[in-house]
Amino acid sequence: MSHFVVPNHIVVGKGVLNEAAPLLKEMGRKAFIVTGRHIAVSDMMKKLTALLDEEGIGYVIFNGITGEPDDVMINNGVKMLKESDCDFIIGIGGGSPLDSAKAIAAMAVNDGSIADFSGKEITGEILPLAAIPTTAGTGSEATKFTVITDSKKQIKMLLKGDVLVPKLAIVDSEFTVDAPKSVTAATGLDALTHAVEAYTSKKAFSMTDTLAVSAVKRIMKYLPIAYKEPDNAEAREQMSIAALEAGICINNSSVTIVHGMSRPIGAFFHVPHGMSNAMLLKECLSFAVSGAYEKFANLGRATGIADNDDSDSAAAEKFIDSLQNICDVCEIPTLEKYGIDRDEYYSRIDRDEYYSRIPKMAIDAVASGSPANTVKTVTEDDCIEIYKKLYA
Repeated sequence: MSHFVVPNHIVVGKGVLNEAAPLLKEMGRKAFIVTGRHIAVSDMMKKLTALLDEEGIGYVIFNGITGEPDDVMINNGVKMLKESDCDFIIGIGGGSPLDSAKAIAAMAVNDGSIADFSGKEITGEILPLAAIPTTAGTGSEATKFTVITDSKKQIKMLLKGDVLVPKLAIVDSEFTVDAPKSVTAATGLDALTHAVEAYTSKKAFSMTDTLAVSAVKRIMKYLPIAYKEPDNAEAREQMSIAALEAGICINNSSVTIVHGMSRPIGAFFHVPHGMSNAMLLKECLSFAVSGAYEKFANLGRATGIADNDDSDSAAAEKFIDSLQNICDVCEIPTLEKYGIDRDEYYSRIDRDEYYSRIPKMAIDAVASGSPANTVKTVTEDDCIEIYKKLYA
């Protein structure tokens, strides 16, 4: 038996924003809305603010999340929040605004720098938080995690705590329809990574297993459709449900090697989180599969990729191969095609640094703790070899 944590309320489906009105009204009298510049002027924001106006809820919009969040953005948000007289927070957008909303909520009531909480458990009361995802992937609307970049050290900090789980998750698939194809691909594969890692993690247990298998089946079926047919409402709704399922999974059984190795690539080369996960997915899980053949085989059979008469190792390998297939369908680029220079990838960080980038990324990956949740033992040397395979 393991501790199972989810948002207090989850409203999910197509066109469900208005159903959440009473729950939003219970959260407070004035909302601090955390978002990015694009969402701030979108029809989605107009729908949200119209609902708040109708319910008599005041609001202030902070649109300072201009990319993957760093400590500078969070500090700016905290400053504005403290001057706003708001008593609850709404994060709306992709993973970056939702992660930022959590960090702002935490730092508004804690002294010191956000870096002081890296790798530590955040406790105590924070402002009530509602999360409205506009992509189907990160699952941040259901998790106790937030990832913020330390702008000086150029590392991604993983912050966690049950208090960071939003009180309310509004998962309206209509809000994901306008996502560009590249975002649909990257976030969808992020959700797939969440589900597969949660299912094959050392910390997996029966409740997360059930949700993880469900999420993997939905994503393998509906992500190619959502990518090729952006206006397909059924595919969008199923992907939103899958992302939520996968988010609940990692909230309770954790991620493993892919996420651990993905964060340093994002920090050093500014690759969006979902994209760097997708780039690593096949190589990382090809390494991890031998430690959990039965679990990977179960996924192969559940998705129809493997037959019941396949051995566990054969079924597992078929599933691993299918991950490359779905990445190809979603046109995930290699590091080279993404625009990362080979010499820069293999170079020293700077003249005064002993480490080249790859050993430093391996150190940061293992230090994050996520690879330790992989059933097969992961060392820094293992990470180095996998990083090298990405740019052979």
